[in-house]
Amino acid sequence: MSDSRLFKMLYYLLDRERATAPELAAEFEVSTRTVSRDIDALSSAGIPIYAEPGRNGGIYLLHDFILDRAILSENERQEILTAIQSIFATGYAGGKETLTKLSALFNINTRNWLEVDFSRWGKRTYDNSKFEKLKTAVIQCKEIKIVYENTNSKRSKRIVQPLKISYKSKEWYLKAFCMEKQDFRIFKLNRILELELLENTFVPKPYPDIENNSQQTYHQIVLLFSKETAYRVYDEFDTTEIEYQKNGDLIVCAEMPVDTWLVSYLLSFGAQVEIIEPKYLKGVLAAQAQEIYKKNKP
Repeated sequence: MSDSRLFKMLYYLLDRERATAPELAAEFEVSTRTVSRDIDALSSAGIPIYAEPGRNGGIYLLHDFILDRAILSENERQEILTAIQSIFATGYAGGKETLTKLSALFNINTRNWLEVDFSRWGKRTYDNSKFEKLKTAVIQCKEIKIVYENTNSKRSKRIVQPLKISYKSKEWYLKAFCMEKQDFRIFKLNRILELELLENTFVPKPYPDIENNSQQTYHQIVLLFSKETAYRVYDEFDTTEIEYQKNGDLIVCAEMPVDTWLVSYLLSFGAQVEIIEPKYLKGVLAAQAQEIYKKNKP
């Protein structure tokens, strides 16, 4: 016996109010004997379902039957409403009527418990509109033209086929197929400086499950942070990568790409960070700090 068929049969009766056994048998491609067994199964599960013989008879549900009490637990009902509400938090507005109806059906008052803001401080209008355009492009399979700044401060114009918006490590990314490179690429949303939604549509290609990291080399980095920066360390590194010292300082051991971004990132800690490994990176950081000093000395 198929639980899926029982559920579909229940919805069919809720929609049609009444049906005959031959009608249900034809709809679900089973015999009338199987329909009878399904009706018995629903009745045994506590569904108020009835069968009346005769010309004007048929199979029907009790008029005031409430679906949630028989099929969905309280937690399941709440999870459904929470899932719908989470979608609205991203800015999607087409479905609030559904949420209202289900809230009434389930007899649950929903609370506005979640808020998602895609913007950086002071960039609310542009960042949110950019996210909306990207969402539209992904859903409607439309190509976009972007101006993008990479980690080497090189700016380029590209036409890409957006496949998925991804959130990872406190940052938003766009997974897409780049028409220029004819390959899959990941773009950081904050570095998409301009975006134009095109009319060209495309058939989406499945994004590879295993990301191609050949462009980025990761090294084992060991850093010593002073206790004054502990709040940042816990914000930006996993606790498994952090070793707490008796004096309050923190040692971090993590795999990171050694590039211009890492140097800039470490400089943002000022004198509150010391490089333990690799040794050569100490010289790179010191040289950069010296350049900063030359440009800004009084």
